[in-house]
Amino acid sequence: MRPQGHGPGAEGAEGSGPRGQPALARALDAGAVRVRRAVAELFNGQREIKAPKSAAGKRTVAIPSVIVADVRDHLERYAEHGADGRVFVGAKGATPRRNHFNRLWRRACEDAGIKGLHFHDLRHTGNTLAASTGAGTRELMSRMGHSTARAALIYQHASADRDRLITDAVSGLVEKGRKGVKTSQKKDRKHKGHAGDTGD
Repeated sequence: MRPQGHGPGAEGAEGSGPRGQPALARALDAGAVRVRRAVAELFNGQREIKAPKSAAGKRTVAIPSVIVADVRDHLERYAEHGADGRVFVGAKGATPRRNHFNRLWRRACEDAGIKGLHFHDLRHTGNTLAASTGAGTRELMSRMGHSTARAALIYQHASADRDRLITDAVSGLVEKGRKGVKTSQKKDRKHKGHAGDTGD
């Protein structure tokens, strides 16, 4: 049972959802999705169903429990019936073309009041959030389905940059606190020594 994801290079989850799709339903019970196939739209307009780009692309990915209900809702309302039912289908039952899907995505973003968000940005956001939890390079590679460390290191670098911003903010708070202490000491010159009245 392998419904396919759609769009340029979209990856498909093995199994299906609640509408006659027990395999994916069981996977969701475990909080995971198995990626086994991908659908690519070629430059000539044809689409090709194939294995992911590398062996690492075939993977089981744990998904945040907070979105499991949303995935179930999508499968129940929009996914195609059957063992090979597709996860994404158009209003007329066809696989969305890249351009058509992009129009739908932009419209959905406008309705939600979101500007400048590309569909692929969701992947980047997920990877950046994963890196921010302290996930290691190999762990990120496994989640992303990459066989090399290059992409994982990019997200770790982004996480490190954010950590530096946080550290700088903390430094600012400490500096502000120290200035407050110095101001207080200037107002009270009677204190001597660490305890104030124990200096000899």
